[in-house]
Amino acid sequence: MALADGLVTWVHLICSSIWVGGSIFIAAVAVPVLRAHVKSLDERVGMMVRIGRQFNKVTIPAFGILVATGIYNARAFAADPGALADSAYGIILLIKIVLVLATVGAYVVHVKILNSDMEKKILSGSAGSVYVQSVRSKIIHLGRVMVGLAIAILLLAALLDSGGI
Repeated sequence: MALADGLVTWVHLICSSIWVGGSIFIAAVAVPVLRAHVKSLDERVGMMVRIGRQFNKVTIPAFGILVATGIYNARAFAADPGALADSAYGIILLIKIVLVLATVGAYVVHVKILNSDMEKKILSGSAGSVYVQSVRSKIIHLGRVMVGLAIAILLLAALLDSGGI
């Protein structure tokens, strides 16, 4: 069982690295490079749409695996969910679950804002600059929220790994 638990934790950490590291890379590297080298807002947003599509191909499966391995790691509470509220560890785990659900919610809103029709309009150049700017503003805000949530979730994971507070 120790080997299986170790492998599950390893997969959980790899998927977390993909999700959080990729999000931070986009915010800290890709966006500033695009801002510096692509002057047209429409072209920049189009590039971000392309990057986002590719990013989702990797991170959506990673996020799904994160949830599955997280559930596996929390299996001790399955027999007695009420025990979550009886310990610092359980409370931290509950907060982490709430933040994961908030991340899923933010992602769903992100997908609704930047749906496939909107992506096609942006990539074809027919969306209109005012609309592109509006969508861009919402996506940037949601991206920041999701990165903040991811970093907070990592903090909670570290607290859980250390046994709680």
